[in-house]
Amino acid sequence: MPRTSRGRFLHKHLFIVTGPAGCGKTTVAKHLSKLFDLPYLEGDNYHPQENVEKMRAGVPLADADRWDWLVNLREAAEQELDTGCSGVVLTCSALKRKYRDVIRIAQYNEPSLLIHFIYLRASEEVLLQRVAQRQGHYMKQSMVQSQLQSLEEPRKEYDVHSIDVSGTPNEVQTMAFETVRAILAQDIDQGTR
Repeated sequence: MPRTSRGRFLHKHLFIVTGPAGCGKTTVAKHLSKLFDLPYLEGDNYHPQENVEKMRAGVPLADADRWDWLVNLREAAEQELDTGCSGVVLTCSALKRKYRDVIRIAQYNEPSLLIHFIYLRASEEVLLQRVAQRQGHYMKQSMVQSQLQSLEEPRKEYDVHSIDVSGTPNEVQTMAFETVRAILAQDIDQGTR
């Protein structure tokens, strides 16, 4: 079933890999992008420089810092979908429901779009360990606590698929792959099976 970038599906799909710093968003998103042949957008690349400087200095972002970034992410995904691909994989912390709702607006702009949040759930200990091991990333350990304080776990949101990331990277990637594969299997155009 992988190789999904053109046709075959009844809908377009936006897969947003979410969770706090250190949960493995980039690793999982790149894996899904490669296996399913979908464009990948790294959410961190869309932060304005002021946001990056704040985070580098250990200053948590406020809601006001995030709105333009979230709109830019949504618009970038919409533009990518407009090229004719059947889906896009995007990374975005999406810590609060209202942040996820900004991304969900894409469905109003494109009725044939289905949005799926792949929430990577991890303990504080796992997150701190992973962030400490990063090389060259602006997100520091102090930001993990800030993000966890802001986090609104997406427990009862219909479009959120939660994955426990306490296992090995290969186990997490396999769970993410199986989640996306199951979603896409339900959306195959019966005329192309």
